[in-house]
Amino acid sequence: MIKSMTGFASGKGVFGPHSWTWELRSVNGKGLDMRLRVPEWLTGLEAALRAEMSKQLSRGNVTLSLRLSRDESQPDLVLNEAAMGAVLEAVARTQEMAIARDVTLAPSSAADLVALKGMLDAGSEVDDPGPLVAQLTTEFAGLLADFIEMRQTEGRALAAILQEQLGQVATLTAQAADLAEQRKDKMAEALRDNLARVMDNAQGADPDRVAQELALIAVKADITEEIDRLKAHVVAARDLLAQDAPVGRKLDFLMQEFNREANTLCSKAQSADLTAVGLELKAVIDQMREQVQNVE
Repeated sequence: MIKSMTGFASGKGVFGPHSWTWELRSVNGKGLDMRLRVPEWLTGLEAALRAEMSKQLSRGNVTLSLRLSRDESQPDLVLNEAAMGAVLEAVARTQEMAIARDVTLAPSSAADLVALKGMLDAGSEVDDPGPLVAQLTTEFAGLLADFIEMRQTEGRALAAILQEQLGQVATLTAQAADLAEQRKDKMAEALRDNLARVMDNAQGADPDRVAQELALIAVKADITEEIDRLKAHVVAARDLLAQDAPVGRKLDFLMQEFNREANTLCSKAQSADLTAVGLELKAVIDQMREQVQNVE
């Protein structure tokens, strides 16, 4: 199933004193162009996010913004390891002394020790951004999944539109084939009349050469190849729409081929009805090209 290059996802999160909002959006583009706006002090975050997006996205102008704020009333708390080490040594010595005197002490919990004065210090966001970076990287996976799901939903809608337009192209191609078949007798009669008129007014002209020129005109007016190629392009486009891999570039190229055949058909029409069908074909193909511009 194809994906659209248009997508949007947003999210919020909290970790310690930090809170943030994400916004991830994209529009169509020839390649994959990623623009990230994340705080520079979050070392390694941008590289990790770029790597993850590169794995799952192939085309589109993608913009990611991260707005981070800090609640100063809830400072980061960092364990004072030196002070805790001293306390643990003191606890161990106390237990040894109590055992030597046959005194039983109630066990101390980690919460009791951490609650002691000096065990926790107010930290700073620049001391160690690693835990926050890890949390943001983890939560980004969910944001990216929502973003891709939206692109897939848009892609399904695009596929439905393109399938309908391909149906119109197939119908118009069949009409063109019928009209071309109907005009055969008229064209043959016109060629015979032209040949007779030329021979009556061209003294000394080589009859074989004149016949060859008229035959060449008939060949140039034949649209059988254009009809066959249009039918083949419809089949190829439907096959591409059924694939899971990115097919936007291939579809874009195929639209050019569709347009080329429709132009040639119009130039060879020599019939008001056939010209009308050719112009309608061109209109539908132009509509398809606009839709294909947004396929990943």
